Amino acid sequence: MSIAENYQQIKDDIKRAILHFYCAEDLASLPPYTDFTDADGTFKCPEIIAVSKKQSAEKIDAALTLGLRHFGENQLQEAQAHWAERRKVYPDLTLHLIGALQSNKAADAVALFDVIHSVDREKIAQCLKQEMDKQGRDLPCFIQVNIGEEPQKSGILPADLGAFIRYCQQDVGLNIKGLMCIPPLGESAGIYFSLLKKYAKTYNLKEVSMGMSSDYEQAAVLGADYLRIGTALFGER
Repeated sequence: MSIAENYQQIKDDIKRAILHFYCAEDLASLPPYTDFTDADGTFKCPEIIAVSKKQSAEKIDAALTLGLRHFGENQLQEAQAHWAERRKVYPDLTLHLIGALQSNKAADAVALFDVIHSVDREKIAQCLKQEMDKQGRDLPCFIQVNIGEEPQKSGILPADLGAFIRYCQQDVGLNIKGLMCIPPLGESAGIYFSLLKKYAKTYNLKEVSMGMSSDYEQAAVLGADYLRIGTALFGER
């Protein structure tokens, strides 16, 4: 399938999953407390971040031609190669850093990206804020939560989340927009997405970044604001 067909399939899958979850025949039948339609009744899909890491120039350009403007990268050097020139052609791009960031790369990350999804320790929070102040930028940030409490994964443990949010917001002054997670591999993602949404509500954060190619339907149903989708959109590398 082409990228255009994949993109349409993703949106159709999300809509179908939402209708099924709420036992609704169509969008008009959704409960009034849901937030899946605009004022005119048009389906409101979560924002799809096209994960363009390790993708060819041809595939990236095809996604841009479709109108996609949110792209995710997890390697700074590759992201610079992908987007340094394309930003001049597409000034409405929003670039999301979705991978781990080393503190010595904070300056380049702040210069290139528009949203940071992987704030996961005090040092990187400090470095990001220092660079934002130097460069006159105020990037929205997501705190990465180690939602499954896995020792091999980065992220803030749920028990430490409240204190870390306060540190980032009050002590450092970061613009914390929401929370991000990657559920444990091989387990049902839904419980972890529900937990992340609960934590965001508990700590008065507006948005959650959750859901990838294997579980974006569950994430959308459970209230994702951003879906990070690579393979399902671009196809196998």
